[in-house]
Amino acid sequence: MHHEKTAVKTIYFSILSSAVLALIKWLAGVFGHSYALIADAIESTTDVVSSTLVLFGIKYSSKPADSDHPYGHGRIEPLITFLVVGFLIVSAIIIAVHAIKNINTPHQLPRAYTLIILAGIIAWKEISFRLVIKKSKETNSTSLRADAWHHRSDAITSIAAFVGISIALILGKGFEQADDWAALFAAVFILYNCYLIFRPALGEIMDEHTHDEMICQIREIAKKTEGIIDTEKCFVRKAGMQFHIDLHIIVNGEITVREGHDIAHRLKGVLLKEMPELSNILIHVEPNE
Repeated sequence: MHHEKTAVKTIYFSILSSAVLALIKWLAGVFGHSYALIADAIESTTDVVSSTLVLFGIKYSSKPADSDHPYGHGRIEPLITFLVVGFLIVSAIIIAVHAIKNINTPHQLPRAYTLIILAGIIAWKEISFRLVIKKSKETNSTSLRADAWHHRSDAITSIAAFVGISIALILGKGFEQADDWAALFAAVFILYNCYLIFRPALGEIMDEHTHDEMICQIREIAKKTEGIIDTEKCFVRKAGMQFHIDLHIIVNGEITVREGHDIAHRLKGVLLKEMPELSNILIHVEPNE
């Protein structure tokens, strides 16, 4: 519940931040004659939509398990991440198409004041990225991580726009297209970020083995528990902001079934206390030889 509240607050921050910046970019781009800024505004507008999707995903994934979903609803998170990636790809394509069109169309030089606006946007977006990525690590949220990379890609596209506008202003007439080349570069970078966001979400859906550090921690806790000789298999799968564990422990083969059950139950209690990110824990008791 704590993770859900943290994630929801973070997403509200992202939605408000992207909405305000999108408005600033649209106005500055239109009145400042900068397509790179307008391209930036397009991405920020899609950020608002994608962050709203992330908000829905986080709230839905936190619903308790039921008879139809005994492992909970956490798998909605990577699915929402796929939708977010889809929005990013669409925005990158729109930016690229318009940038290519504008490169071959004569237009005015951007206004100098757009650089001041961009400098402020770059600083704010980098701060936003660091805040959201920190919260994504705290909550183990894949979709929140995707949202953080929205902020980082926005900062990069703004840097590209800053460079393009600077070149156009410094070199003057005949170099107006530098602004559009910057927008095209931004589109390519967005597509690259799409892969960086998509890959971990795909791994989560496919139950990819990426939790070695957590498995080591679980084994160490198990070995310290009275009655456990060693551990055997240990599998971890992520669902939303929680982790499901399948663990085989080795105990004295001479003890009773009741004693084996008590040892497993005691270990489960310790794991849930020391590792609150764990949810369903299935412990199989194996006798030693």
